[in-house]
Amino acid sequence: MMDINSAQAADRIAALLAAPESRTLDFKRISDKHKKIIETVCAFANSEGGLLALGVGDAKDLKAGDKPQSRLWGVEENPEAFDDLRRLLLQRFTPALTRVHWLRLPCILRDGQAGHVVVLRVEKSDQVHSVVGNGTWTRMDASNRELSAAEIADLTYQRGVKSAETLPMPVALDLLNTDAWRSYCLTRGLADLDVVVRLPRLGLAVPGENGLQPLLAAVLLFADEPGALLAGQGMRADIRVFHYKGKAVQRGEVPNLLLPPKTISGPAVEQIAQAQAYVLERLAVGLTMEGSGFKTRYRFPERVIKEAITNAVVHRDYRLNRDIQVRIFDDRVEVESPGRLPGNLTPATIEKTGSVPRNSLLARHLREFPNPPNVDAGEGVPMMFAQMAQAKLYEPLYREQLETAVPTLVVTLLNGERPPLWVQVSDWIDRNGPITNSRLREISGLDTLAASKQLKQWVGQGVLVALPAPSRQQASYTKPELADLPGSLSLGLDNET
Repeated sequence: MMDINSAQAADRIAALLAAPESRTLDFKRISDKHKKIIETVCAFANSEGGLLALGVGDAKDLKAGDKPQSRLWGVEENPEAFDDLRRLLLQRFTPALTRVHWLRLPCILRDGQAGHVVVLRVEKSDQVHSVVGNGTWTRMDASNRELSAAEIADLTYQRGVKSAETLPMPVALDLLNTDAWRSYCLTRGLADLDVVVRLPRLGLAVPGENGLQPLLAAVLLFADEPGALLAGQGMRADIRVFHYKGKAVQRGEVPNLLLPPKTISGPAVEQIAQAQAYVLERLAVGLTMEGSGFKTRYRFPERVIKEAITNAVVHRDYRLNRDIQVRIFDDRVEVESPGRLPGNLTPATIEKTGSVPRNSLLARHLREFPNPPNVDAGEGVPMMFAQMAQAKLYEPLYREQLETAVPTLVVTLLNGERPPLWVQVSDWIDRNGPITNSRLREISGLDTLAASKQLKQWVGQGVLVALPAPSRQQASYTKPELADLPGSLSLGLDNET
């Protein structure tokens, strides 16, 4: 367990006491009953992670006139129970939790005595955890909820513990005896091209009630029209490309499309290549003329576009009944794929961690085709960030859309040149947390109005979001991928545990 000095601790405890309970923050006093604490730890691990401040009472228990410090009971309230809790957190979870960190903060307690608050940081897990004898839990807005059996199964797919690519499909094997299959076999040097013989040996088919059935991965790899074959199973496997005039979709009788939407299907390797070629072609000719003669020129590195499309096909959740969508605007390109980030990936960690293959079977066999799209496995996402920085463009923006009927992951590539000031601001936010108008003025030398305009512009571009604040004067801003973090960044805990 890590300790920090009193000055740092005072700032972090003040930040804790000012924050409400939320999806990623909870407060608990130490008592002999640990059930709620253990459920919260389980819920954080199965959701987006979170901070659990131990030795802190609920704000709702304060009486009129009480100071925030009145909530500080400290772990000294029941030291034996605290020791017991630490033991239970090692024993009560299946599978065991490994991404849990402790930070001890010295403070003055409500009775004026010296004591400690302990912050337990639980990271988002790449597995699904249950409490032995007490169910499987997820986090709501400010409380926990036990998952049903169906929800547990769904979470295992979301996390990538299971993948739909291994599901047997009621598809005739001869529909996989295609040019893609023959190209695959020739590249691997397989003499026998019989799908009935080869697919089981490759781990791409299994016996079923009515004979041999190909796995979903085999259908995606070799079928000429996988999307059509999967439609009857409530699944999709195509790519749809939309090229819009302007910077937004205009909902009306006449859509603001420059061309009719393009549907791209076929075996995965061909689908990726065709989608890449089509999108790059649209970007190459993507000069939009306005009445004033204004032109928009796309400046994206080719490798970044290719990688974004490849990742969408390789890592999407094929259980979900939605196609991949590529949307081209004057100021950006968006690649939206069904499903959330697998494992313990978050938008805030993907730059350093790289992509995690949800569909490892599909990814592995894609590498056996001529000119495979995914040779550098796991290196593509860091490459995208590096290439965008080299081109002096904003870094790729990753966000999960959870409010829609089908959860999706959207990667946004902005076309606008990144100003040098953004590099300083981005680094400051990564190290210190949300930025304010006054802090931007210190960094940049801008006056109040200019700093406000710059922050507003960054919010409009989507590279910053405004955090809730009681007034405009107290407004603060952070990166979208950091907005939903479990408070750890603003509390300075990420680099200390």
